[in-house]
Amino acid sequence: MAENFPKGLTIRTALGWVGVARSERGLLTTTLPLPTEVEAQDVLEDKVGTALHPALDDSLLSDTASRLARFYAGEHVDFDDLPLDDSLGSEFQRLVWAVVRRIPRGETRTYGEVAALTGKPKATRAVGQAMAHNPWPPIVPCHRVVGAGGKLVGFGGGLDLKQKLLEMEK
Repeated sequence: MAENFPKGLTIRTALGWVGVARSERGLLTTTLPLPTEVEAQDVLEDKVGTALHPALDDSLLSDTASRLARFYAGEHVDFDDLPLDDSLGSEFQRLVWAVVRRIPRGETRTYGEVAALTGKPKATRAVGQAMAHNPWPPIVPCHRVVGAGGKLVGFGGGLDLKQKLLEMEK
């Protein structure tokens, strides 16, 4: 019997409720912390574009949820081995997400530096758009991408959360 996808779940973390969804290929999306479970579920389903099937005994989702809970509690967590389903991104977005995924904990890169690492040094605005559409915060740590001179700019969870995440990682 074929499994029904996409699957998803929500969990409570130290910073709020987080949603995680997957396809047959890997993780489709995560949400940033939200005040309620209902909000996390709604944002998750909006990002996926469909209702999610319950994630009963799904090892990828439960492992990811556990790592996210530990991350938001301030622990050092490695997300490098999690399989991502990047099928909804453009070629450039996938390239940006791969570059950003490699930014080490406790470090930042500017939008310009990320653009240069993609081989398109003038594409800083396109990098910003790719970050705005990052499906997997903090697995792809868009909070580590900052403006010129290290200025905190552009974060879907708000600049207070961005600052908090960067401080947690020091």
